[in-house]
Amino acid sequence: MTVDIDIWTTLALAAAALVLGHLLVQRSAFLTRYSIPDAVVGGLLFAALVTAGRAGGVAVSFDPALLTPLNVMFFTTVGLSADARSLARGGRMLLVFFAVVAGALVLQNAIGVGLALAFDIHPANGLMAGSITLSGGHGTAAAWGTKFVEERNVQGVVELGIAAATYGLVAGGLLGGPFAEWLMRRHGVRGGGDAAATASLPAAPAAPPATEVSAIRMIETLLLVFVSMAVGFALYGAIGQGAITLPSFIWALLAGVVLRNALSLTGVYRVDDRALELVGALSLSLFLAMIIMTLKLWELVDLAGPIVAILVVQTAVLLAYVALVTFRVMGRDYDAVLLSTGHLGFSLGSTATAMVNVQAVAARHGHSSLAFLLIPVMGAFLIDLANALTIQGYLALPWFTW
Repeated sequence: MTVDIDIWTTLALAAAALVLGHLLVQRSAFLTRYSIPDAVVGGLLFAALVTAGRAGGVAVSFDPALLTPLNVMFFTTVGLSADARSLARGGRMLLVFFAVVAGALVLQNAIGVGLALAFDIHPANGLMAGSITLSGGHGTAAAWGTKFVEERNVQGVVELGIAAATYGLVAGGLLGGPFAEWLMRRHGVRGGGDAAATASLPAAPAAPPATEVSAIRMIETLLLVFVSMAVGFALYGAIGQGAITLPSFIWALLAGVVLRNALSLTGVYRVDDRALELVGALSLSLFLAMIIMTLKLWELVDLAGPIVAILVVQTAVLLAYVALVTFRVMGRDYDAVLLSTGHLGFSLGSTATAMVNVQAVAARHGHSSLAFLLIPVMGAFLIDLANALTIQGYLALPWFTW
């Protein structure tokens, strides 16, 4: 029996997953200590229930119509938050971060292809258990899997890719928070931003609460978000599917950057960053809860033994790489902790996973302007560019010239 869940019930269940996940995190010292995101906890619980129902003969089909709008909305808020002066300050660090991330992509595919050859399976399977799925996600897995089937007659690679991407999304969501906490303890790093400042100050009389975001400011912020999204989707429809194949959320992000800086330079309007943060957190949380609760966890069971071994090695090596390379190269400080957490998130799961992990850690230890600037730009755009070039480079190797 198949139960079709409509769009509004899907949204209601995603919100329920967030609420339930928040309650569980609040009541669990382990989940709180290791900054496991609410969306991951609640989403996985719902996914487990769906998997149990499937075992009992009840298949549940969710409506995915809101996934793209919520994802695009989040990245639009990232663009609207990107002040040109902040981008200029982060320019050098962005280049360094890009080099570190590109090195991890090369390493992922070297491990995947190398172990595939060692296990005497097709090297294309190694690529599918490498950066294609772990750094690229489900969309990249489906696209490259179809290409391998049609052009190179590699059978079963699409299903393998989707399962590997599912593994990465789950692993990325579960490991990000604990990894950040371990880095901080291991290297004696203290939090930054409001959390650190508050901890270092003596007790003082209670200050009046911060002014809440007014309804009109929220409406004005939503206007900016929706205008940027509309422009982004229009650009995607006009030129985004031709020679320049950027995804829709990149166009919306770029539209947000242009609008934010045009308003700032002209002084016409001052963007409310508090309202932007609220809209971004809401859209990201709902998106991640929705995508995790709709995961087909049973696909993980279908992974063959060699692929499981490759994915386990990939996870272990990436953890070591981020700890020994990313954290050290990016400065060994609190910014580096969050950048490393983000790197782990989008190199195993997705940019949404990276951001929700970073938000969970920042909520406990303090904000990092550098991390919240670099991670979305890297995860939303630059890593896809580097990944495409890396994959093409590996396909030019002798093992793939058939």
